[in-house]
Amino acid sequence: MKSSVENGKIKIFLEGRINTNNSAEIEKKIFEICEVNTGLTPEFDAAALEYISSTGLRVLLKTSKSSGKKIRIVNTSKEIYEIFETTGFTNIFDVHKVMREISVDGCEMIGSGGYGKVYRIDEETIVKLYLPSVSPEMVQQERDTAQKAFLLGVPTAISYDVVKCGECTGAVFELLNARTVAQVIDSEPERVQEMGRKSASLLKQLHKIEVKDDSFPNRKKEFLEWAERMKPFVTPEENAEIVSFINSIPDKNIFLHGDFNSKNVMVQNDEFVLIDIGDAAVGHPVFDLAGLLLAYIYLPNSPMPDYEKYRLLGFPLENAKAMLESMISTYFEISDPSEIQKKIMEIMPYANMLASYHGARRSNYAPEYIPMVVENVVRKKLLPSIRTASSLDW
Repeated sequence: MKSSVENGKIKIFLEGRINTNNSAEIEKKIFEICEVNTGLTPEFDAAALEYISSTGLRVLLKTSKSSGKKIRIVNTSKEIYEIFETTGFTNIFDVHKVMREISVDGCEMIGSGGYGKVYRIDEETIVKLYLPSVSPEMVQQERDTAQKAFLLGVPTAISYDVVKCGECTGAVFELLNARTVAQVIDSEPERVQEMGRKSASLLKQLHKIEVKDDSFPNRKKEFLEWAERMKPFVTPEENAEIVSFINSIPDKNIFLHGDFNSKNVMVQNDEFVLIDIGDAAVGHPVFDLAGLLLAYIYLPNSPMPDYEKYRLLGFPLENAKAMLESMISTYFEISDPSEIQKKIMEIMPYANMLASYHGARRSNYAPEYIPMVVENVVRKKLLPSIRTASSLDW
């Protein structure tokens, strides 16, 4: 029996037919694999499984009880899935059918970002293809997050299918003739302020949603954990300043998108719908607003080539300032240009903290990379800005 360790799990490959004749032998092999890999959660791959009888199901049930966790079973054929469904095992195990294979050859790319690209398959359907490094489990987790957000009233598109495209995993959405906000601005730059106003209204709508359980991570807690991991790279005094600044952020259970930008919002018949909600959390709205400054100030002023900035932003750089100012004006219901700039500067320390946070996480806290983040962002931008930061009263 084949097995492999993937993403902290021991994947066990089920093959052929499992019935009364070989179930005892299969059970022995499964438990031997689990014993050698103590501490790892078992997962079954059923791509090569042709049939499983009730005695075979009992073997899997024993494995589940032994692990004490809900075991994932992936790549089940239609026939094997029906066996699990009919016997009620889809309520006991986390069962997933084999993913449909698609091709995006000749398809229009309508968006791209740090985690993948979005293609239009036809007039009614788009697919978000994640990078090969993003596992199917992470894609499924984002789908689950989107469903939870949808039930809260968040206008998010729900993926109805997870597919394979070469080495990439993708999520399929039904969005008729939809374009991203970035695409609208790119093709119709005269609408940038309109897009800014409508985007800000959507963000403000999200920030009226209060989450009453722990179904989403706490963003403030995540930043405190980040500060703890940064301890070896900064002085005790610097770490104390950062922790104090994070602790000063008022505690709130407001729904946060986590990555609100013009490439993550689709416009469908003048209705705005979110398609990327995997970073959703709860906390103070300033965390989302800080992200706007990363998109519309940090990115346009970064040292990377202009063509790369354009690819990441999705529309001409000269429209970034108007987009941000329109959003801040609408969100805070202010129109005086000096008041808008004052509000942007009030949010800037939190944007500097977000830039430091992302810089560390993207490098996976690599010792050879973190010192650059500390010198270029933490010490040059974050620490000076938090020393003059005003307290949040909104």
